[in-house]
Amino acid sequence: MIQVAFGGAGRWLLCAFVLFIGAFALPDEGNAQVTAFKQAVAEAAAKDRDIAAFYQANNYEAIWTGNVGKDRRRRVALFEAIASADDHGLPARRYDAEGLMATLKAARTPRARGFVEVEMSRTFLQLARDMQTGALIPSRVDGGIKRQVPYRERASYLTNFAKSNPRGFFRVLPPKTNEYARLMKEKLRLERLLAAGGWGPKVPEQSLKPGASGNAVVSLRNRLIAMGYLKRSASQSYDQALQAAVQQFQLAHGLATDGVAGPSTINAINTSVQTRLQSVLVAMERERWFNRERGARHVLVNLTDFSARIVDNDRVSFSTRAVVGKNQSDRRSPEFSDVMEFMVINPTWHVPRSIAVKEYLPMMKRNRNAAGHLRLYNSRGQQVSRSAINFNAYNASNFPFAIKQPPSRRNALGLVKFMFPNKYNIYLHDTPAKNLFERAKRDYSHGCIRLQKPFDFAYELLSKQEKNPKAFFHSTLDTGRETVVKLEKEVPVHIIYRTAFTQAKGPVQFRDDVYGRDARIWNALNKAGVSLRAVRG
Repeated sequence: MIQVAFGGAGRWLLCAFVLFIGAFALPDEGNAQVTAFKQAVAEAAAKDRDIAAFYQANNYEAIWTGNVGKDRRRRVALFEAIASADDHGLPARRYDAEGLMATLKAARTPRARGFVEVEMSRTFLQLARDMQTGALIPSRVDGGIKRQVPYRERASYLTNFAKSNPRGFFRVLPPKTNEYARLMKEKLRLERLLAAGGWGPKVPEQSLKPGASGNAVVSLRNRLIAMGYLKRSASQSYDQALQAAVQQFQLAHGLATDGVAGPSTINAINTSVQTRLQSVLVAMERERWFNRERGARHVLVNLTDFSARIVDNDRVSFSTRAVVGKNQSDRRSPEFSDVMEFMVINPTWHVPRSIAVKEYLPMMKRNRNAAGHLRLYNSRGQQVSRSAINFNAYNASNFPFAIKQPPSRRNALGLVKFMFPNKYNIYLHDTPAKNLFERAKRDYSHGCIRLQKPFDFAYELLSKQEKNPKAFFHSTLDTGRETVVKLEKEVPVHIIYRTAFTQAKGPVQFRDDVYGRDARIWNALNKAGVSLRAVRG
C-alpha cells in the first residue's frame, strides 16, 4: 500500500495538532486526589518492570500529564516525534497518536490521568527504542543476521528524558551518521518521484546496444533522464552520450560498466521507484541496528557489493573486490561485527569439519588419493598415511581425522589470512582462484570473505605499525613459514548487507538482494505498519 502525504498541508495539520496538545489543560488536583493518581500510576505500571521502577524512583510523580510547563513541553515533543515517525520509515500506527490524544483528552479524573500517564510512557519507550535501534529484532527476521544490536536499558530512556530538553532528546536518538542522513534525503527524493509517477514507461526490450534506435531507445533515454544520469535530450539513437549514461548507471548498480544495456542492466533500469524506496527504508532500519561506534579505523565488508574497505575517519582509504558465501543455506556469509587481532602469513588451512565430511570424505571413499594436496592428522596431531585408512568405515558423525593443507601458493587461503576470532569461523583471506574476481556477481565461498588484493590490504593494515609495511610483509612471506603477525592496534570489522548505500559524492548505490534478506526485512517492516509514502508539494 502507498500512503499519500501532502508536504505543506501535512505540516500545517501537524502544527495545529501540536498546539492543541501543548495548550490542552488537564484538571488540577487537590492534595486529596494525589493519592488516587499515584495509585493508578502504580497499578498501570506494574505490568512493565522498567516503567514501574522509574515511577517508583520518581515517587509516582507525573512527567507527562501535569499542567506545569515542562510536562506540556514533553507532551508536545512526544507527539511531534510520533508525527515524524514516517520520516524515519518507522511504523507510525504502532504509536497511535490519535488514540493516545483521545485517551488524554478523556482523562478527567485523577485515576484516569494516572492510567494515561503510564500509557504515554509506554508509547514513548516504544518510539524511543525504535528510533534509536530499530523497529525489528533482526535475528527474528533472518537467522543469518547475527548483529548484536546496541540496545539501551529501557528505564534509562525515561530517566534521561525526564532530565533533558524534550525536543533535544528526540533529536539525538536516530543514528547521527552521514549514511543515515543521506538515506533520509534519498527517501524523500524517491517519495516525491513516486508522487510524480516514477521514472516513466519501462524499456520494452531485453537488450540494447550502442547504435540502436527506435522507441525502446527513447524509453531507455527517458528513464535515465528521470533518474538523473543523462541531461535532457531529443536524440532517438543509442549515441555516445547515452552510452556514457548507461555506464554511470551500471557503476551505481554494481554492474559491468561496458555501456551495453544487456539483460541485467535493463532489469535494473526497469526496477520501480517503489522497489528502490523499499531498499532505502530497509537500509535505514539496518543503520538503526548498527547505531554504535564503528571505530575511527575499521574494515567494512558489504556482502551485496562484494567488496571490502578500510575506512579511516569516515573516508575510504582502501578498497578491494571480494568473494562472499554462496547463496546456499549452509554457505551464506553471516552479518556481524568483531575485532581483527592479527594476520597469518603463509597460513595452514584447517579444513572445517563440515567441509571435511560433506565434501572430502565422499571423494576419499571413491579414491583414497583424491585431493592429494590435503594431509590427515589423528587426534594426537600426528600425520596419518592414507594407505592406513579405510575411508569406507567412516561417515560424517564418526570420521576421526583432521584435514589440513600446508602453506603454499595453492593453499585454499592463499598466502595470508586476516583473523577476527568469532564463533562463526569467518575471516578474510587470499585465494588462488583469482578468476572469480572478474565476475559481477561473486558469491562462491563457503562463507569466508576472499579478497582480490590481499597483499595491498595487508600493507594498509600494517602501515600503522611498520615504517615499510610492504618490505616487512614480503620478508615474512619469503620464509615460507606460517607466521602470526599481531596488530598493535586492533581493527573493528563490520560485515554488513546493504542493497542501498550512499557515498559522499554521487548517486545512491543499489545492489541486488543476493540472499533475499532485505526482502524479508521489508515484509516484516510492512507487516509492522511501515508503508511506502508518496509526498506531494
